[in-house]
Amino acid sequence: MSIVVIGDVFVDIKGFPEDSYIPTGRNVGRVEYVHGGVARNVVEDIANLELRPTYIGIVDDTPMGNEVLTKLKKHKVNTDYVITVPDGMGLWLAVFDNNGDVAGSISKRPNAYPILEILMEKGDEIFQNASSVVLQVDLHKDIVKRVFELSKKYNVKNYALVSNMSIAAERRDFLQEFECFICNRQEAGLLFLDDYSKTPADELQQILSDKITRANIKSMVVTLGKDGAVYADRNGLKGYCPARNVQVKDTTGAGDAFCAGVVSGMTYGKTLAEAVEIGTHLAASVITSAENVCPRFRPEELGLNYPG
Repeated sequence: MSIVVIGDVFVDIKGFPEDSYIPTGRNVGRVEYVHGGVARNVVEDIANLELRPTYIGIVDDTPMGNEVLTKLKKHKVNTDYVITVPDGMGLWLAVFDNNGDVAGSISKRPNAYPILEILMEKGDEIFQNASSVVLQVDLHKDIVKRVFELSKKYNVKNYALVSNMSIAAERRDFLQEFECFICNRQEAGLLFLDDYSKTPADELQQILSDKITRANIKSMVVTLGKDGAVYADRNGLKGYCPARNVQVKDTTGAGDAFCAGVVSGMTYGKTLAEAVEIGTHLAASVITSAENVCPRFRPEELGLNYPG
């Protein structure tokens, strides 16, 4: 079995205050450069479960770009379909408060269109060996359509990953093509044109169930941060999974690890509820460290039966 991940690489520039964070002040602290991007994070998380994923993306011709490739290869990600182009990676600048939450951020998106060239030239080769595909749904429409075309040809299930929800929300019809769409509470509000910031989890379960049934979305999971996650499918299943009680150090990458856990679980035959449990486990492992990705797990620790 093989999971293919398609999307951007970013460099995350993260600032952490030494004392109480003052939004309008000059805060003394430390600044870190970390390999990031939701798709890059997800593929490394999946690799850390020893599941040998394939990554389709772009890096640039800089030392940082070379470092990204070297690290992915070290984690046994198949990078045969990663190409190098000038200015091929995005940048995400973020400042964190004393609770480990993002106080403010700004990003520069890369030009991901060269991914279409990879899919046109090597798509058949990639998809005929794939079990599932995790696709960053806010990529260029031509890329998304090509993935759907190849997935139908080879009977491959798609899972939606989102970097920019404003773009993804404009593609509601695309979401019907995915086996599962995973997002956070704020992103769900953008999709369904509502504010769920104060909606209790038990109430949000029913709202989510009703919304995806009407929108004809196969299944959806909404993460609620420290309040856990809710999930539903269009057949009437709905549920809640509490968050793990752990000490938060840095929340960056927790949602990506959660996504990797859900996709891995569903790809390897777990129910939606079981897959959400795996996602919750991985997310908890990320927020307790300064890393953007989960630590190494053996598949057996998460109930995944991986032949080899």
